[in-house]
Amino acid sequence: MFRGKNYKESAKLIDKQALYEPKEAFDLVISASKAKFDETVELHVKLGVDGRHADQQVRGAIVLPNGTGKTVRVLVFCKPERVEEALAAGADYAGGMDLVEKIQKENWFEFDTVVASPDMMGTVGRLGKLLGPKGLMPSPKAGTVTPNIVQAVKEAKAGKVEYRLDKTNIIHCPIGKVSFGSDKLFENYAALIGAINKARPAAAKGQYIRSCVTASTMGPGVKINAQKQL
Repeated sequence: MFRGKNYKESAKLIDKQALYEPKEAFDLVISASKAKFDETVELHVKLGVDGRHADQQVRGAIVLPNGTGKTVRVLVFCKPERVEEALAAGADYAGGMDLVEKIQKENWFEFDTVVASPDMMGTVGRLGKLLGPKGLMPSPKAGTVTPNIVQAVKEAKAGKVEYRLDKTNIIHCPIGKVSFGSDKLFENYAALIGAINKARPAAAKGQYIRSCVTASTMGPGVKINAQKQL
């Protein structure tokens, strides 16, 4: 894989074999950030579970204390009488069948999060094959299928992130921007790791968090000692 000059320079700052304390890791991520834009900082957590089994699934959502630093565009599926309520709460788009058809016919995806009231899931279900692969399908576990549309919209705007296992049993999640500084990144990290630990399935055996790596969009990964009690 070709690596640019900036990446190679940044990689020299990091000992690839070392497990860093969280705050030190975020200091390094910030030092290694050389891009001309405010890079997103991500966390990649490998778990000792087998997500192919229903009783070992790890999934949930949490509002990060300092948000993600990203402007989130929220689409709400609701009945016509609740459209104004959704828009007043801060939703960027709200509607029903009109939005379903726009997505189906125009391949329209100008949104980052989808919220739906439970009475709309029969309609939203038609979009499963379009929203599912993009990770946009609303779900009760993530708090995005709810009668409380106002709360769901406000949480999404405040920096709510969903965490879920991928096929290799790794959770990938944004925890902020380089410009946040290491203290705010640490607070978001602590909240997310706390939520992942609480979501530990009863069926999980042995070491739960196998590895934890943080990196900025263009920067090298830094290994974190995630076993340490926060």
